[in-house]
Amino acid sequence: MGRYDGKVVLVTGGGSGLGRDMALAFAAEGATACVIGRRQEKLDETVAAIEAAGGSGFGLACDVRDAARVEAVIGEIASRAGGIDVLVNNAAGNFVAPTEQLSPNGFKAVVDIVLLGTFNCTRLAFDALKARRGAILNIIASYAWSGEPGAIHSASAKAGVLAMTRTLAAEWGRYGIRANAIAPGPIHTEGTDKHLWSVGDVEETIRRQIPLGRLGRPADVSRAALFLCSADAEWISGATLAVDGAHWLDGGTLDFRGAFDRLTKAVDG
Repeated sequence: MGRYDGKVVLVTGGGSGLGRDMALAFAAEGATACVIGRRQEKLDETVAAIEAAGGSGFGLACDVRDAARVEAVIGEIASRAGGIDVLVNNAAGNFVAPTEQLSPNGFKAVVDIVLLGTFNCTRLAFDALKARRGAILNIIASYAWSGEPGAIHSASAKAGVLAMTRTLAAEWGRYGIRANAIAPGPIHTEGTDKHLWSVGDVEETIRRQIPLGRLGRPADVSRAALFLCSADAEWISGATLAVDGAHWLDGGTLDFRGAFDRLTKAVDG
């Protein structure tokens, strides 16, 4: 028996990275894992991995910035799977850019994916979550409260999602809906390995900033997600769990000043 037998879990940004790993983890615990993202072929890869491991899931292409599409997808998920018990807002976009070089369009693009996209999915899943007294999990970052050189767009958006998480916990608790957040630290994923940790000595520099002495793994985040969205955490709402080896206590910023010319784009989700 898994903790999520009979449950339906929706993971945004489920085509790669943390989203894929969380979807696999929920499915391994018995959930029907529904993944959405912009690229159907990546979602199909996630679903194939879930099914190869003996789990159940399906993927639907969706840009979380498009409210009409989000509404249609959530309706289809509720129809096909019977409802939604857990919503994991993981879809995100980010790239390193000094503030003085960041265009308004670049700022808006990240804010729209992270903040507007989280609102769209959360608001439009309300009826389904209310019907099942469901759980919301938002994936943010410790720089939502610490700030981050080179990430004013993402830090601003994640700070908005942090405020949204707390507001939802206070406002929707009367419906039995819980809302929490996870703030992952530096994590090894396909995207970050390609765009960040492979550049010069960045990985070693960051590793030295982490009290537990290593970068994170997707499974570190997935295990935390499984706990926070389960009945084991039924009295936890409005909380943010830093899953970062205590990195945020040691400054918590990935200070890339001086490395902007070497770092390009990092997108996870």
